Amino acid sequence: MTRLARALAWLAFVLSPILMTAHAATPVVRVGVLQFGTVSWEIEAMQKAGLLEREGVRVEVVPLAVNDAANVAFQGNAVDVIVNDWIWVSRQRSEGRGYTFVPYSLAVGGVMVRPDAGLRTFADLRGKRLGIAGGALGKSWLLLRAYSRKTVGEDAASFVRTDFAAPPLLNQLTLGGDIPAVLNYWHYNARLQAAGLREMLSMQDILAGLGIQSELPMVGWVFRDDWARANPAAIRGFLRASAAAKKLMLESDEIWNTTLRPVMRAEDQATFEALRAGYRAGIPRGPVAEAEATARQVFSILASVGGRELVGEAQALAPGTFWQAGAER
Repeated sequence: MTRLARALAWLAFVLSPILMTAHAATPVVRVGVLQFGTVSWEIEAMQKAGLLEREGVRVEVVPLAVNDAANVAFQGNAVDVIVNDWIWVSRQRSEGRGYTFVPYSLAVGGVMVRPDAGLRTFADLRGKRLGIAGGALGKSWLLLRAYSRKTVGEDAASFVRTDFAAPPLLNQLTLGGDIPAVLNYWHYNARLQAAGLREMLSMQDILAGLGIQSELPMVGWVFRDDWARANPAAIRGFLRASAAAKKLMLESDEIWNTTLRPVMRAEDQATFEALRAGYRAGIPRGPVAEAEATARQVFSILASVGGRELVGEAQALAPGTFWQAGAER
């Protein structure tokens, strides 16, 4: 062994405990992420752009298969943070679980129609098949039913032929001509748009039809109050990194072209551009307090349609659903 090699080996031996201690002292956030979900894009941006390192936190990604698995992992303390909607958090809080929510995205989907279906307005769907992702208690479907009551004068559940199915299957059926219209999650809708389908109703259209003018982040980062209090550096650093990643993804095409495109599964340029535009459009801009006020309005609408099966015994948005310290991030 040369003198230089011996010196480097000795230096590594001396520094190893120091580096290990520093690594161990770095706050860790275990994030449950759906394997093919869009949350992984933001995590990728945080990691590759050094945003987590800058904030002095480390993310441990826990891959999950489906939304239910994310909820189970979170409730079983296998992860610290997941993405879910505030209505779920509110119900958990009303039942005594100290979960809380920080806005993540406005993008939740809308109604897409085939160009050859002859559908101009939502009322034209009478007697037609409508594919629906998220099940009978899916928030987009419940809001669409409320919109239909107000604009058409009749609950959509009474005049459309509903087909509840998994999002990828719904896209296949729509593209294949089996169903003329679909209410799907935004990133599946982006793929349909790239394939030539038209958006009949966005979630913003639906909310506006219900008299809701302010932006409403439906999904957000969800974590426990007690965990956040015990790990303030971890949660604050993570949320700052998240905000920085969103800013980067909003302003930089380079991060999309070089870092994110390989993980997006975009089949072609049109799909890539539609996914990028959809993600950017979903980035919340307004203050958390305004989002919480809007959520209180929408809670009553969802409760009127989904009833006890959706909200349990709660009569209003549970206090603390939106993380009170979130405004500081």
